[in-house]
Amino acid sequence: MTGIAAHDGAGTSTPAGILRLANAFCDAKALLSAVELDLFSTLRDEARTPQEIGAALGLHGRGLRDWLQLLVGLDLLERDGDRYRNAPGARSYLVRGEPLYIGGFLERSNRNLYPAWGRLTEALRTGKPQAGGDFFTMIEDPRLLGQFVDMMDALTHVLAPQLLAAYDGWDRYRCVLDVGGCRGNMAARIVAAHPRLTGRVFDLPQMAPLFDEKMAELGMTGKVTFHPGDFFTQELPEADLVVIGHALHDWSAEQRRLLVHKAFRSVRPGGELLVYDRMLDEDPRHVENLVISLDMLLVTDGGSEYTVAELRDHARAAGFVSVTDRPLGDYDTLVVCRKAG
Repeated sequence: MTGIAAHDGAGTSTPAGILRLANAFCDAKALLSAVELDLFSTLRDEARTPQEIGAALGLHGRGLRDWLQLLVGLDLLERDGDRYRNAPGARSYLVRGEPLYIGGFLERSNRNLYPAWGRLTEALRTGKPQAGGDFFTMIEDPRLLGQFVDMMDALTHVLAPQLLAAYDGWDRYRCVLDVGGCRGNMAARIVAAHPRLTGRVFDLPQMAPLFDEKMAELGMTGKVTFHPGDFFTQELPEADLVVIGHALHDWSAEQRRLLVHKAFRSVRPGGELLVYDRMLDEDPRHVENLVISLDMLLVTDGGSEYTVAELRDHARAAGFVSVTDRPLGDYDTLVVCRKAG
């Protein structure tokens, strides 16, 4: 698989390098706390002194300058004299309300993944998830559900332009369905780029009000429609193009097989199924996707990342006549499964 950054093990041949890797969580938590405190939004308009930052964020002051200096060292802040301002990446992606904001994903990492990774040993011993609360508990809590959809929007902000560029068949079809499409951010961006398409989103009923809100925000009301349901208990709506992104990894191999078969029935003759995910290969240097697969161990009952070969087997067994794959962005793979006409 191509398109994935490789980790070559540099630096772990010395005690200092091993210790640095062992404490890499410190860098991560410095960033996650900055997002939790909304530091980067506080520095949206101007550079500030540590005292001004501490007053704005309600911080004690002890350790504050060291924390800010660490964020400078991580290229998230810049220092000019005694004032700190956002570095370019933080200014583009970590200021709340900006179009490319990805903080929703980091908020989820801080809330769920960071504490869960502290219990990785227990997960490896038991095979049990370690994150507090399950998905179905989360979606009944409006606050947590709001944080979840913000995280998904942050992800699709990044992935939507990559998917639009990686697949060249949009204009051959009339209808696209995003399965597990949350509140419709991906589907809306596809339809906005290819207005000939009508969009559909299939997800749990709790997403419906958030979907309506998002479509109004994007000016896509009526151009993308929401179909409530549970894809394990109901059939999927029909469409020429069916998209499943970052959803199959939540489930076991047998459940993935079931969903691919359901998707086959949903795809109209001559149409295609598009699946994108952080798929695995045999190269252990591709650590980013292995980390995501371990995320699934920690937060789901049976999920994991999976190989293109596994997905190809499911697609062939379902009845798709051709299966091709290509890189999608830095870490994802896009698999295109075509149904006979």
